[in-house]
Amino acid sequence: MYRFFVEPSQIGEQEIVITGSDVNHIKNVLRMRIGEEIAISDGQEREYYCIIDKLEEDQVIACVKERVEESKELPVKITLFQGIPKSDKLELIIQKAVELGASEIVPVSMKRSIAKIEPKKADKKIERFNAIALSAAKQAKRSVIPTVLMPMSWKEALNYGKTMERCIVPYEDARGISHARDLVKGLHGVKSIGIYIGPEGGFDESEIEQAKEAGFEIMTLGKRILRTETAGLAILSILMFELEE
Repeated sequence: MYRFFVEPSQIGEQEIVITGSDVNHIKNVLRMRIGEEIAISDGQEREYYCIIDKLEEDQVIACVKERVEESKELPVKITLFQGIPKSDKLELIIQKAVELGASEIVPVSMKRSIAKIEPKKADKKIERFNAIALSAAKQAKRSVIPTVLMPMSWKEALNYGKTMERCIVPYEDARGISHARDLVKGLHGVKSIGIYIGPEGGFDESEIEQAKEAGFEIMTLGKRILRTETAGLAILSILMFELEE
């Protein structure tokens, strides 16, 4: 069943009005017809199963068939702080992070970052990244649309992480897989988690020290060295499996 997102103001007691680019997608790309079923979310964990009732020029009207009570979201808000990688790796990371349950993705400029997001291009880049997040949220049948925030410096990322209950930093020189397992199991009941992933060159030692001073927890992901585009997805997969209700 295809899924679409609308604003809460577009939802009535018996019908939901779809506008914007989704109208063309429904009519001309998916070639859906009156009577077909679709799923609609308001982006705030309220979902509805609907039947297409009218296909108009600039809107699609769907009748509410059933409100879905079961949320598709993890019981914890996870923010992925991703050291900015080269080429188009960030697009892949955003797509897969959304599929795995992340609520926010933050590109972070670190000491060993090779790639940069130029300030004058940031708005357009973030707009594209959020479009990728929206598409991934639809595909994964998410109840909310994760957000890609504007790029941050390492200092800004540390300060933002201090507003969360727990922050973890997978680090290639960390030791003790038993400690890592205990750390993950101890995250049950936590409402917000920050995950920090280094860029291609990894974390600078000074960044790890600053993370420790901020109270963040350093952990290993095993004996193998993971690429930057793999490490975040690995820990997100672990958390999804462990914390899913």
